[in-house]
Amino acid sequence: MAHHIVTLPGDGIGPEIMAPAVELLAKLGDFELEEHPFGGASIDMHGTALTDETLQACKAADAVLLAAVGGPKWDTTDPAKPRPEQGLLGLRKGLGLYANLRPVRPLPALYDASPLRRERIEGTDLLVVRELTGGIYFGEKTRTADAASDLCEYTVEEIERIARTAFQAARSKVCSVDKANVLETSRLWREVVTNLHAREFPHVELEHVLVDNAAMQLVSSPRHFDVIVTENMFGDILSDEAAMITGSIGMLPSASLGGDGPGLFEPVHGSAPDIAGQGIANPLAMFLSVALMLRHGLGLESEAAAVESAVDRALAAGLRTPDLGGEAGTAQAAQTVFAHLE
Repeated sequence: MAHHIVTLPGDGIGPEIMAPAVELLAKLGDFELEEHPFGGASIDMHGTALTDETLQACKAADAVLLAAVGGPKWDTTDPAKPRPEQGLLGLRKGLGLYANLRPVRPLPALYDASPLRRERIEGTDLLVVRELTGGIYFGEKTRTADAASDLCEYTVEEIERIARTAFQAARSKVCSVDKANVLETSRLWREVVTNLHAREFPHVELEHVLVDNAAMQLVSSPRHFDVIVTENMFGDILSDEAAMITGSIGMLPSASLGGDGPGLFEPVHGSAPDIAGQGIANPLAMFLSVALMLRHGLGLESEAAAVESAVDRALAAGLRTPDLGGEAGTAQAAQTVFAHLE
């Protein structure tokens, strides 16, 4: 039976990188695709970033593939107006996606594209596991004429389930990142992670690191990390910082997973409205997100490995998009990867 995938092209370069991703899937097997408007595109059509119909379609799918959302057209500080990012938060909440996985593995062919020296990043292979449905992004918000507040809140259950995801993904070591010297939520976080480690994962090494120190170590010695687990806002910031180790945020995929429902797979880079419509967007993070979907969402390991290998080989053979210092446009980059697909 064909796997049923909902595609959300979204905004900016989203539709431009979704098209070759759909082409890639057609080369890999029998997939049933269903496209829906999302983010700014959905605001323009329906007045909301995520319609009930789109959410229901996503819930009924085997996996959800998202390209990118947002853009200056929909930027507003008016809390009453819809924003594209609300669609993303609504989708995560609606699908119960509490764990965001971002692998960071700079490819040897791109070592010199990184702003960090080759000897600093060589051999880096880490995974950032970010809690996705709690913390300050989802806490109660207040706003008056002269003050504003955002509540940061975590429960033991929320911390345990994300920590468990991290321990299960670790090869040898989990680095739990918090701000326990200042924040009460971080003190609870540290306590819960420590207890879970002792109870269920004593064979995995556990290290606690304050978030400012972790940010510094990511740049000074990224090889030090295996799996980083942290709360929502810290994870948002640290995973973008880690992305630059690879040389371009245009290279990073991500997976958002929950309980029994479908996962959400998307590139990290956003909608890049400044280059939209020029045909120069890098499709590789989108392809690598397809690989994560095949592996974590659909259990198709050999197809996932084939996509990753094709991307590796295309880069090793000299493929470079503008964000990597080259001249290959979206279509050329896609065709080059397809040529390496076995």
